[in-house]
Amino acid sequence: MTERDEQHPHATDPGVAESRPLHAVPAPPAPQDAPDPAVVADVRRVVAEALAARLQAEPVGDDAARRELARGLIAAELAERRRAGVRAGSPTWSRQAELRTSAAVMAALFGLGRLQPLVDDPDVENIEVDGHANVWVCYADGRELQHPPVADSDAELIEILQLLAARAGGAERMFSPAHPALHLRLPDGSRLAAVAWTVARPQVVIRRHRVRDVDLDDMVRLGTLDSVLAAFLRAAVRAGRNIIVTGLQNAGKTTLIRALANEFGPRERFATIEKEYELHLDDLPDRHPRVVPMEAREGSAETDAAGHRAGQVTLSDLVTDALRLNLRRIIVGEVRGAEVLPMLEAMSTGDGSLCTLHARTAQHGIDRIVTLCLSAGIQMTETFAYRLLAGSVDLIVHIELLDDQSGKHRFVSQVVEINGLGEGSRPTTTTVFGPGEDGRAVPLHHPESLARLVRAGFNPSLLAHRAGTWAPWPLHQGDPR
Repeated sequence: MTERDEQHPHATDPGVAESRPLHAVPAPPAPQDAPDPAVVADVRRVVAEALAARLQAEPVGDDAARRELARGLIAAELAERRRAGVRAGSPTWSRQAELRTSAAVMAALFGLGRLQPLVDDPDVENIEVDGHANVWVCYADGRELQHPPVADSDAELIEILQLLAARAGGAERMFSPAHPALHLRLPDGSRLAAVAWTVARPQVVIRRHRVRDVDLDDMVRLGTLDSVLAAFLRAAVRAGRNIIVTGLQNAGKTTLIRALANEFGPRERFATIEKEYELHLDDLPDRHPRVVPMEAREGSAETDAAGHRAGQVTLSDLVTDALRLNLRRIIVGEVRGAEVLPMLEAMSTGDGSLCTLHARTAQHGIDRIVTLCLSAGIQMTETFAYRLLAGSVDLIVHIELLDDQSGKHRFVSQVVEINGLGEGSRPTTTTVFGPGEDGRAVPLHHPESLARLVRAGFNPSLLAHRAGTWAPWPLHQGDPR
């Protein structure tokens, strides 16, 4: 996918099918002018010392100014090494080699070192590192390639991650034997997760969000929805329905939440609550001038008598705080713990809130919510948990990820309406959309809230399209994530 495709997902050619080889193929050879890691490490050391001395003598608060100062020091150091090579009769560097070395040093100082070029590649979807030398890159077109090492040792890889955690600023993350897991957002919006000390080799996964400014019409073009389902969900958002998006990892839940949120009215005030910023709706001021982005904080290693970390701010804390900020809607990026209770409270007292949840099916999502309620650390019966869910959630939208030899297919397969408690403890439901012959969602039943959706602009005759309006598989194989 090109940079233009990333910014405008509807520009993706739907006629080009994704393909995935049966077996991963070797990585392409390194460029002839690839920088020497030993030279990069040595130049980084010299420049880091010079940069620290300059900043100590004359502090520079602006990050852009610090980077510009570093570029000047790198250029001076490389020029001196080039002159020394000429005096010694050594082969001179090509201009391309010098530029690559300079970029590698900048990446080592301010970025991810040898991982940085992969993060900068617009075609890269996921990066998986199992120790410093076992690096696999998943591309948007389905390829999985092994790449050269990203560090000279596992210890150097851990050092890179520790420096990255230390530069996280106000949302500081720690990475040490006492805190062996690291989760943070990179400057480009990608999400990094790392684990060390509790595993045999350091593990790093970087997930890139290639499509951000996306609405429901774009999701139709990408093949995640058909036109009937898009019209239904658009009306549900406008009608203030509380929606939970379920699916497995990498199914595209976050992207669908972005698309639903981009159907909000431009004057609506709402909050996004995340462990690490991923939605990036505040980066779209033309769409969302009144969004309040909120991010959790891990806290320090010190704990109080109750075992809480000093300075820790949980998702539950943020949801509770958000309820006092005069918001119409609250979006929780992912519900996976005790924050389920304040989230359900927000849904029961407001309208149009959204969240995502890991689940295998829409019905499994119901059980997952109840399980999280029962494990939240307060006294609650299963019957009360189901009652709380039935009074809070209106719709569960499930996304399926089909990954076969023809490529990746991400599509909504179910939309289930919650209709209140039934005779037993479980809520009654209506499967408004269910899997058709190929698994993609097609209309099955009229929702009980149809009148409310009609008032929000939905045309009920669309539900007569019993086969949906999906295009044949080869026409829609875009990757919305």
